[in-house]
Amino acid sequence: MADQTYDYVIIGGGMTADAAAKGIREVDADGSILILSDDVDAPYTRPALSKKLWIDPDYTPDDNDLGTVDETSAEVRLSTRVDRLDRIDRRVVTTGGDSIGYGRLLLATGGQPTTLDLPNDDERVIYFRTAKDYRHLRALSGSGKHVAVVGGGYIGSEIAAALVQNDTRVTIVFPDDHLGGSVFPESAQSAFEARYRDHGVTLAAGRRLDKGVTATEGFLLTLDDGSTLEVDGVVVGLGIEPSVALAEASGLAVDDGIVVDLRLATDDPFISAAGDVASYPDVILGRRRVEHVDNAKEQGAAAGRIMAGSDEKYTHTPMYYSKVFDLAYEAVGTLDSSLQTVEDWKDDESAVVYYLDGGVPVGVLLWNIADSTDKARQVLAEARALGADNVIGLI
Repeated sequence: MADQTYDYVIIGGGMTADAAAKGIREVDADGSILILSDDVDAPYTRPALSKKLWIDPDYTPDDNDLGTVDETSAEVRLSTRVDRLDRIDRRVVTTGGDSIGYGRLLLATGGQPTTLDLPNDDERVIYFRTAKDYRHLRALSGSGKHVAVVGGGYIGSEIAAALVQNDTRVTIVFPDDHLGGSVFPESAQSAFEARYRDHGVTLAAGRRLDKGVTATEGFLLTLDDGSTLEVDGVVVGLGIEPSVALAEASGLAVDDGIVVDLRLATDDPFISAAGDVASYPDVILGRRRVEHVDNAKEQGAAAGRIMAGSDEKYTHTPMYYSKVFDLAYEAVGTLDSSLQTVEDWKDDESAVVYYLDGGVPVGVLLWNIADSTDKARQVLAEARALGADNVIGLI
């Protein structure tokens, strides 16, 4: 069993880990950094896996590398899983038996995709999350092959759009009556869904996957109404469960994520958490856990700086964005179509939609409206003084 010690150890190898290493370097130019990643690839830009890599022919997987080692001199160990965390001696133990000491530890463990009743050991079943999944999907798709996408939310809708624009027949299976139905108001749902129909995507609306079995050339999927689909492959995009097992086993507070304070510290002063796995107190919106790239980058960088000695607090309220076909949207806060919505259409194609809970704005959707997320944050910061009657025209 190797015996090593680093000033900073980061568990997780995603965008949060990359941002944290770079944040450390903003404060500490020389401290030793070790990143322990269970991925097979060095840190990369995750959003491109369902966006730019499919629609920009000049953008390659090599362009997607974040350059973590070159920019920070961090040591990155891939295909490495941490088995145990010893908070007393400040050590982590990997499944390979390495015992590694740390001065400061960051848990950036992200999450694991939600799984279904499918032949999950078959490479034609993809729980889309990593660059390896992207490579598998590229090999599985194209040439008129038929791929089912299970899930019509953020990731499922992006993957369906990416596939159909790359010579793939796509059926998307989702439980809502309309694509985007749980998020967008009816007017935006119609515009969103029309893009998919116009591009030839088959919409299995109001349906869930019951089971899937291996067929001669692919899979036979049975939906909850008894209907069946014969497909060459299946991509599941149903969100993630935060990877909290390591934190929980070591006695750290966990509540839909690893609980941290405004300085991203857990209840152990030597351990921080950031990114998809962290439940943090947003200064505008209250405690939440955010699974989007803006939070990964901003929170990861802040965690790195704080670990290295900065006295700052994490006060950023993150946004998220998507682009499918010719439609782009950005959002801040809670988007839930069951809430009261107020729509401010600027023209036939662009709008600001305010989501209100108890008459108070809690979310803003920027539908084909660019460069306005700061204004959206301002609206939410002043939400208590606003209501349905006076939000029109604020953005």
